[in-house]
Amino acid sequence: MSQQNKKKQTVTIYGQQYTVVGDESAHHIRMVAAMVDEKMREIGAKNPSLDTVRLAVLTAVNVVHESLKMKEELEELRSKLDHN
Repeated sequence: MSQQNKKKQTVTIYGQQYTVVGDESAHHIRMVAAMVDEKMREIGAKNPSLDTVRLAVLTAVNVVHESLKMKEELEELRSKLDHN
């Protein structure tokens, strides 16, 4: 990641502010933060006794699980297209 292309964006996730640095647009960074915040709130509502660290880890596990499922579905679709 080039120093010149880095963008800083302050976002709020689950009531905490974070400065995110990356190559993506500010809109993209805010959208990612909003999705993480939404997932944490969803999981937190179902598990109100979780502390923030455990909630963050459980959120990460859920998001990675969803990502893997999507990759598997994409591969299945690609495979079907290749065989047609």
